[in-house]
Amino acid sequence: MPPLFLRKRLTEESDGDLLKRYGKDGDIGILGELYERYMHLVYGVCLKYLEDREAAKDEVMNIFEKLVTVMLGQEEIINFRTWLYVVAKNHCLMVLRSRRSETAHMDAMINDPVFFMEKSSEMHPVEEEGGMDTRRLEECIERLKEEQRRCIELFYYEGYAYRQISERLGLEEGKVKSHIQNGKRNLRICMSSE
Repeated sequence: MPPLFLRKRLTEESDGDLLKRYGKDGDIGILGELYERYMHLVYGVCLKYLEDREAAKDEVMNIFEKLVTVMLGQEEIINFRTWLYVVAKNHCLMVLRSRRSETAHMDAMINDPVFFMEKSSEMHPVEEEGGMDTRRLEECIERLKEEQRRCIELFYYEGYAYRQISERLGLEEGKVKSHIQNGKRNLRICMSSE
């Protein structure tokens, strides 16, 4: 199949004629033909703003799906190409805004000590119903990898929050949480062995 810009138009009708027919019939095939004429433009806009080929391709399809509903309620569009450019640009800006919002939300959750608060049953790295063997626990802690050991000690024994440990050890907060979780798992394995 030849690239879009080399394909012949299915019909020689003008954009305005196709818009009128779509407005009257609501036939998606008509809208598809019209959209196909400018798909390369939409892709270019998406690629410019999103800077990712796969994301741009996805949004080209999302914009078409959006047009199916938006176009029916539109008053007369004077220049479809210009109107579509603005729609594509605004759509991409909304995608970027949504991404920033998601990132900010995740950052807020990661930095919220309540969000990552351990369940009360897990407030100590290893605790069993019959109490625990502290000497054995200390031996197991000493066997941990250095970063896991430091994170466990700072979190459970010295009461530091993830952010404080991160700053103190020069690690990302996600790494701190990972070291604590992996350290707890390794402590449980160590405590249950022998």
